[in-house]
Amino acid sequence: MPTKKKLKLKPNQKSCRAPSLGIIAGGGNLPAKLIESCDKKGIVPFIIGFDGQTDPNLITGRYHLWTRLGAAAQIIPTLQANGISEIILIGSIRRPSLDELRPDWKTAHLLTRIGLKAFGDDGLLKALRELLEEEGFTIKGIQDFVDDLVALEGTYGRHHPTKSQMHDIQKGIETCDQIGRLDIGQACVVQQGIVLAVEAIEGTDRMIRRAGELKRKGERPILVKMSKPGQDKSLDLPTIGPQTILEAHKAGFAGIVVEAGKTLVLHPQDITAAADKAGLFLIGHNGTTKIDPIT
Repeated sequence: MPTKKKLKLKPNQKSCRAPSLGIIAGGGNLPAKLIESCDKKGIVPFIIGFDGQTDPNLITGRYHLWTRLGAAAQIIPTLQANGISEIILIGSIRRPSLDELRPDWKTAHLLTRIGLKAFGDDGLLKALRELLEEEGFTIKGIQDFVDDLVALEGTYGRHHPTKSQMHDIQKGIETCDQIGRLDIGQACVVQQGIVLAVEAIEGTDRMIRRAGELKRKGERPILVKMSKPGQDKSLDLPTIGPQTILEAHKAGFAGIVVEAGKTLVLHPQDITAAADKAGLFLIGHNGTTKIDPIT
């Protein structure tokens, strides 16, 4: 079990310099990609990891604090004591129950302050940002430190949607806008004009599997993933990676559409090749993007 105390680094470990960037790390691949980029750029991170959420391998040989989600009164002073002024919140967080959270006084104060907003991702993240900024921190986005991560506009691979699928794409964009305004999720699946599924607390991969069980014969389903209206670009941007391509292929989808400029694309060359091999189209769309369908 990782230590809960600050790790004293030795000269033969990752770095003997003081940390300069705080990383509040959840699950998934993004924290590791960010840390890899920090190493390449000579940035020394101080990592906050959480029981049951963060990969323990991330903190090996690094400055860190291993704690629980509800320990704001421990996390904030620890970062301040280590001279950290810039923070990135990155990675997925499985929403805990209050019993699992075990909020300390500062976390309890935050939850009381935001009230029912705590039950939606946007409300919680925005309140957390406000709290951290009040404490003197600057919140940064992973795109400020990792190059070539934001989705580009246009078609990534060699496959294109049909004319009828273009209508499904538009319906998916409109559906994502509506569920985003309600702070429900960032993605949906549309097939032949029918919304098969919308993303909620289960996340994109499980939504894809659920939609795959509901698909109809004929034109195949499409995954559409967009940022929420007013999305803070430094917090919880929608993300796709190789696993998204794999899940969409296994579920029998026709393609994936993401929001250009506001979606993170992990390993773009790899997922483009994987989409081509799987027969999936992959498109970055900004709302006005011109796409040439198959005639």
